[in-house]
Amino acid sequence: MAKEYSRTQRIGDQMQRELAQMIPREVRDPRLGFVTITAVDVSRDLGHAKVFITLMGENDTEKVGLNLEILNEAAGYLRMLLGKSMKLRSVPQLHFHFDQSISRGAHLSALIERAVAEDSKHRDD
Repeated sequence: MAKEYSRTQRIGDQMQRELAQMIPREVRDPRLGFVTITAVDVSRDLGHAKVFITLMGENDTEKVGLNLEILNEAAGYLRMLLGKSMKLRSVPQLHFHFDQSISRGAHLSALIERAVAEDSKHRDD
């Protein structure tokens, strides 16, 4: 029977769960918004991990940039905490990125709704 998930995927999933609990509890910066971890992509050599985040109700590029800066500054501390909580020989370096898929999805959904409304408007005429 083949493996369902690779080791890097399992490590990424575990890191996502751990970081989702650690960030609100351990990063005590009042400028930090409500951060949601959407995905963690771990490199094959387990040296680096891209952590994708979204912010609740925030699409302003200035606030997103500030939150990414705060998280990237706290990456070393979070990495040390991950090392204590996970049983890994070496913990990947964390790199935080903004996940734009949710805002892109909302934009596409609005475009589809507008097209459907235009289509129904033309049918009525």
